Amino acid sequence: MASLVNVRRDVSDPFYRYKMERLQTKIEGKGNGIKTVITNLSSVAQSLARPGSYLIKYFGFELGAQTNLDPADDRWIINGAHESQKLQELLDGFISKFVLCKKCKNPETDVQIKDGRITLDCKACGQRTEVDLRLKLSGFMLKNVPKKTKKDKAERRAERARKAKQNGKTDGEQGSGGDDNSDPASPTAEDKGAESDDDAMTRKIKAEAEALANKKVEVKDDDWAVDMSEEAVRARQQQLPGEFKAKLVLNGDDEEEEGEGGGNTVYDQLGTWIQEQADAEGGIDNVDSISIYVKAKELGIESKHRTVLVLVQTIFDQNICAQIPKRASMLKQCVTSERHEKALLGGTERLIGHLSKDHSDMIDKVVKILQLYYHHDLVTEEVFTKWGSKASKKYVDLSTSKKVRRAAEPFIKWLQEAEEESEEDDE
Repeated sequence: MASLVNVRRDVSDPFYRYKMERLQTKIEGKGNGIKTVITNLSSVAQSLARPGSYLIKYFGFELGAQTNLDPADDRWIINGAHESQKLQELLDGFISKFVLCKKCKNPETDVQIKDGRITLDCKACGQRTEVDLRLKLSGFMLKNVPKKTKKDKAERRAERARKAKQNGKTDGEQGSGGDDNSDPASPTAEDKGAESDDDAMTRKIKAEAEALANKKVEVKDDDWAVDMSEEAVRARQQQLPGEFKAKLVLNGDDEEEEGEGGGNTVYDQLGTWIQEQADAEGGIDNVDSISIYVKAKELGIESKHRTVLVLVQTIFDQNICAQIPKRASMLKQCVTSERHEKALLGGTERLIGHLSKDHSDMIDKVVKILQLYYHHDLVTEEVFTKWGSKASKKYVDLSTSKKVRRAAEPFIKWLQEAEEESEEDDE
């Protein structure tokens, strides 16, 4: 996989939200037949929410070279030999002219082409700015308007949030003061606005799920046998008192990775280091996210899915609903695949199972926790749906897994119904 860079390369923040792969090229042929193949252009275009044809045509205009526009084999070709670094610099120009909002410089824009005008609609600040029609690519875009497709996830999520908020107001349940799942932590003024939307969505989900209150949920057991191996025994030690003072046990993954065996592993070292920092700083909320990420990077495990298990069990406690928004940027850097997303949910199950022994309201917070993961793009709809379909003994005992799944059912059901409604609206 190509290394990730900030969409705005002038931003050095390692937790900058918008990332893309660094362009990768391969030069083929020789003489007059030499050409440059951009092997990951589709991925980069997807990160920018633009058609691949726009990018390749922009390169062609800037380099004065011929290009192919819609390759069936995903081989995007520019005639001639061109270095990756040069193309990366040209891509910065494309982003500045055709992706970034002219007001807030945020790349979260949609292209709207109508009546001979090209408009960038910013979802971050709401500003609508026009693209310079004198640019060569502007003429190409006007002649090659992409066909309308189904709404993307961000658009659907925004619509659901608005509907949920409206429903909360009509029910006379404004604000978050009456939410049983509200957190004791005192959020900042900025956080309060976000929390009110989250609480409204949570109320909406719970309201739609009231009919399920007496419904018996059929949960299928995972195809796991009782394992008495040394690793499985260590895993069951997670249920003992003083779990977070012991070495973290990262059981149940499908494949062993180098350095993940028993004993004092790099994952144990990371977990112990975070706990020591929390003790020294007077609480986990006082430990800086960047310091945690840098430590994981020093250990060479910042991209490992098992690292996500360690993080969930150490950076969160009974105030997890207030902590997720503050840690979302760091987690976004670590959660990079479906396997990482499953580890995030598995670690959350384990955390809830442990904390529910002393905090009986933890199970009631499941819907809010999942909603926050969804809101911050940490887990996709597909992974949520698969995870919610059956209990598993992979991270916790079966009884705890069933309790968490039952508590999560209103959110999963709402997610599925909202998806169906969006598809019907599109049709």
